[in-house]
Amino acid sequence: MAKESMKAKQRKKIKMADQYAEKRAALRKAANEGDWDAMMALQKLPKNSMKIRVHNRCGLTGRPRGYMRQFGISRVTFREMALAGKIPGVTKASW
Repeated sequence: MAKESMKAKQRKKIKMADQYAEKRAALRKAANEGDWDAMMALQKLPKNSMKIRVHNRCGLTGRPRGYMRQFGISRVTFREMALAGKIPGVTKASW
């Protein structure tokens, strides 16, 4: 189980990345065309506004490792839910 502070940091990064996504895309396009001012403005944006800084975490436990994108949960949670029969179409022999 992840600490609540780590989950809160993650939510903050996601929110900030969504907030600056359009501005960052416009500045990046201008910077690629050779606009020096756009490049400097891009560097002044907060570091956590980059989408690459968002780390995938399990939606239920907050575990950062063993994340399964298709389900949005960690492998450990997936196994527990599959064993309890909460994920349809998954049998013990299939994992």
